[in-house]
Amino acid sequence: MIKATIACTCLLLALDAAVAADDPKDGLDEAFAAIEPKVIAWRRDIHQNPELSNREFRTAEKVANHLRGLGFDKVETGIAHTGVVGTLKGSKPGPVIALRADMDGLPVLEQTGLPFASAARGEYKGQDVPVMHACGHDTHVAMLMGAAEVLATNRDKLAGTVKFIFQPAEEGAPGDEEGGAALMIKEGVLSGPDAPEAILGLHAWPSTTGTLSYRAGGFMAAADNLQINVVGRQTHGSSPWLGVDPIYVSAQIMTAIQAIPSRQLDSTRGPAVITIGSINGGIRGNIIPDEVEMSGTIRTFDMGVREELHAALRSTVKNIAEASGATATVTIGPSVPVTVNHPELLRSMTPTLEWATGKGNFVEGSLITGAEDFSYFQEHIPGLFLMLGVNEPGVPAGQAASNHSPMFNAYEGALMTGVRALVGFSLDYATATAD
Repeated sequence: MIKATIACTCLLLALDAAVAADDPKDGLDEAFAAIEPKVIAWRRDIHQNPELSNREFRTAEKVANHLRGLGFDKVETGIAHTGVVGTLKGSKPGPVIALRADMDGLPVLEQTGLPFASAARGEYKGQDVPVMHACGHDTHVAMLMGAAEVLATNRDKLAGTVKFIFQPAEEGAPGDEEGGAALMIKEGVLSGPDAPEAILGLHAWPSTTGTLSYRAGGFMAAADNLQINVVGRQTHGSSPWLGVDPIYVSAQIMTAIQAIPSRQLDSTRGPAVITIGSINGGIRGNIIPDEVEMSGTIRTFDMGVREELHAALRSTVKNIAEASGATATVTIGPSVPVTVNHPELLRSMTPTLEWATGKGNFVEGSLITGAEDFSYFQEHIPGLFLMLGVNEPGVPAGQAASNHSPMFNAYEGALMTGVRALVGFSLDYATATAD
């Protein structure tokens, strides 16, 4: 009996060793070490040369040339204006998955003082503006370029096909243009013979360096653009009773709509935010104008709450305006859906993502009221969107400049965690999610 038990134990250990020997991630340490300086160099070059949404011509060319040089099976350009999609087929049969990085910068004047800080200029809403990678998209592109090289030089380990999606205009297309993830989907990036069945995206985030944070289900908020136009009747500022003051009405509206999230919605179903960020009306202090235009944003995490908020907002604005003899219109949209991490995909890929970060660094995050158009991909296929901590070592979450700040900067030592996550997801997906 003892001999039989020992024999059984030896067999199990042998089977475990065989399984471990088949881990496609084994033997990649040299590849990761070799690619790190390239990732950093790419990041610095892209950071120094940012481009605004739908104008990422230089970045797209750099990416496309890189993928062609790696011998990708297919490299498509000009998708959704400047998007690039590379297709890499592994040496083994398997599913098709996608990895995504966004490429656009923001109209922000950089104040980091980095030796590779941006001095670029661009045109935004008809104005000449500074341009900066203030949201970390430079790191996203560089990490995905790095993952592309590691996987292309290790095709023998890859089961299936990986589509590398380099997306323009995540920050929003300019003017009346279409753009971003929605346009890429419209132009077929998720359809055809190489349609992916799952997708992964990463985002540089001001939190503990090298961590990846996740949340099953809703993670980032739905975002609705909001515009309110209040029309009164112009008159002399000395005689307000002779007209209808849209500035006074707008002030009442701004105060009243803040009570919608706090007093009219069930807060246990998820947080909600209404922010007015811009008010325009009037040209002189002694003239009551005809019209005031307010613009802002709405953030929600629950579709039902979102619908209730929209209805309450329209009713509140209409009633306040009418009570003062004014009229008001509410325009909601364009909108971005909730970024929802697929729970089962998250569960299946957790061991891989823990491998990528190291023990204790794959952590559950809090709800984020920021929004991401990666959510459009997740409306069609299961997806994971994870936040990569890029603070300087020793700087805790909340103590570094936020995304969209002119001081935002990513610690480059964290970027290989992102590369490892992208590569690991690609190599393990076929077996980790097998029935």
